[in-house]
Amino acid sequence: MKVAFIHNEKKLGTGANYINDLMATKLKEDGIEIKNFYPRISLVDTPVHLGGLKSILFFYSLLERRKEILKFNIIQGTTYTPLPFLAYPVPVVSHFGSTTRGFLKMTPSANRLEKATSKIWYKLKKEKAITELNVKTRRPMRDIADIEEYVAKHATAIIAVSEQVKKELIDTGINSEKINLIHNSIEDYWFTTPALPIIDIPRIVFLGRLGSDAFTLKLKGLDRLIHLYQHFSNVPKLTFSITQNKKLAAWMRSKIPNHSMWANLPKERLPSYLQPFRGSILFIPSRYEGFSLSLIEGMSQGLIPVIYPVGVAPEIIRNGENGFIVSSQTEAIERVGQLLKDETLRERLSVEASRTARKFSSDIIARKLMELYNKILKPTTTR
Repeated sequence: MKVAFIHNEKKLGTGANYINDLMATKLKEDGIEIKNFYPRISLVDTPVHLGGLKSILFFYSLLERRKEILKFNIIQGTTYTPLPFLAYPVPVVSHFGSTTRGFLKMTPSANRLEKATSKIWYKLKKEKAITELNVKTRRPMRDIADIEEYVAKHATAIIAVSEQVKKELIDTGINSEKINLIHNSIEDYWFTTPALPIIDIPRIVFLGRLGSDAFTLKLKGLDRLIHLYQHFSNVPKLTFSITQNKKLAAWMRSKIPNHSMWANLPKERLPSYLQPFRGSILFIPSRYEGFSLSLIEGMSQGLIPVIYPVGVAPEIIRNGENGFIVSSQTEAIERVGQLLKDETLRERLSVEASRTARKFSSDIIARKLMELYNKILKPTTTR
């Protein structure tokens, strides 16, 4: 079996890139021939409002390699990336780690932020930690959302990484029968660190992508994170983030008391950084996640999640057993405070969090992908 993977031009440090690499690696171990294809030609100097069309047309440059790509049994890409190959007879799989429509809906403009956090957002702008309160236009994202839905309707099969993403696709009119729920997995190295004792003085930990532009920073809940950090000013805090915004990183290092921050660490080093803090609290303030790899990664190291109901969290978090799902900053502060005061509760939830994370090992995603590919190719003769 031969599968062509369609990727972006650069391997940026995002969840989609890590998952694509993980899927390819595990499938190769199972004897599947995988080849990655990257577009090489891009439009330049396009106006901001045409950014979505620029991204979409970028993938049409792969047609110059169509003879090679069409020799594969299956073509797989992230959301809209396999668009140029829908017109050909080779089956196309579209992998939805999130939906653009979903995060457009859940990310508010600056003047609609929660009262508890809006002052922080405006302060960040005033102190030049961020350059703008809102992105100039959401039109590029709306264009991409439309194309994502077109690809979903015409692809042979769709992978949704959570029940939430599956529901979002169904709500846009996608036939539920073509949607396959396959949870993301995390790399094997997250499970190789030895379990240390529960830490005596717990930290509040943020792990994951913060982003750089105004939209993504709100999407990831930067204002919520700072609000909670400020409330627990005397508690040690650790931030392990992906961001290219150097001014924001400098602001967080200097303005948040009892806080240490590491930006853009190589991902494979993170388990060793987190391992000593087993029993600490993982706060995930995102307004939208399709899955939330950071949730599973942190839980694998015995961190106890306090998370909004995003991504896969509603499917796996059992309140008071392996973490907490919250619906407001008030509730988040209450749950964090509860965990800080109760060592017995922390120890119990930490152990259960680690156990839950093991359900997302890489062998599982490889097996489910193989099942999907075999189902797609079953009606055809062996190639």
